Amino acid sequence: MRTSVTHAGKTSRDENFPVGSVLLTARLRPHVAIFYRLAREADDIADSPALDAGQKLVRLDRYDRALRGELAAEILPESARAAAASAAETGVSLRHATDLLAAFRQDAVKERYDSWGDLMAYCALSASPVGRFLLDLHGENEDLYRLCDPLCDALQVMNHLQDLKEDYRMLGRVYLPADWMSEYGASLEDLGGRAATPGLRAAIDRCLDGCEALLNRARNLPAQLHSRRLAMETAVIVRLADRLLRRLREEDPIAGRVNLSKIDFALCGVRGIAAGFFRCR
Repeated sequence: MRTSVTHAGKTSRDENFPVGSVLLTARLRPHVAIFYRLAREADDIADSPALDAGQKLVRLDRYDRALRGELAAEILPESARAAAASAAETGVSLRHATDLLAAFRQDAVKERYDSWGDLMAYCALSASPVGRFLLDLHGENEDLYRLCDPLCDALQVMNHLQDLKEDYRMLGRVYLPADWMSEYGASLEDLGGRAATPGLRAAIDRCLDGCEALLNRARNLPAQLHSRRLAMETAVIVRLADRLLRRLREEDPIAGRVNLSKIDFALCGVRGIAAGFFRCR
């Protein structure tokens, strides 16, 4: 659910992948919107160039304390109030929201990731909770976390790769594993160049290899879902992820942001909806 730092106030319409689309059951879409709004506000705080790390942590802690019931009702952030009410109505744990807030607090203070494992530990807080929330909201079995987590984590890493240059220039953050950059002779300065150096390209490609492995683990998810509507949305997302992976292999995210096209969305949408409807892999 993380989005580009260059688009403050971004909405669900600007995301790479569907966020509570019309494919989902109408009665559940408002709860998805509430979860998204909370995450969007917290992400904007973590990515704000106008706040220092301490100020970001204070504001994010307020959201976390609100969700944990540690603040008086009259001073609760509205999005936190709505998320708490949603959780009470649906029975979905607030743990997914508090995990996201933990990731945003990490964003406020952590600018480098030592290894792929270090990055995956971050994704376990910043990406996996989104999919887990959707599974729980639809009453799916928690055993499917093992398929959903890899999908969400791959989406997160690819979003980081799309934003490599801007994350570094605007926030000083680098989500490429430092050990791989060192292994291939890539430097931080390479991130601000006009095009990826051979070493930086090699580090990017290794991340894409990791994303491909994650997506391969997630491919059976739509076929395992009880909710036909969630299966359709998930199948669309898997196909969009595959397409973005190919684009990132073929194009240079340092030379310019790599985006999915309207044709990509249309083709993946039609094929994904059909596959999800018939629970095809």
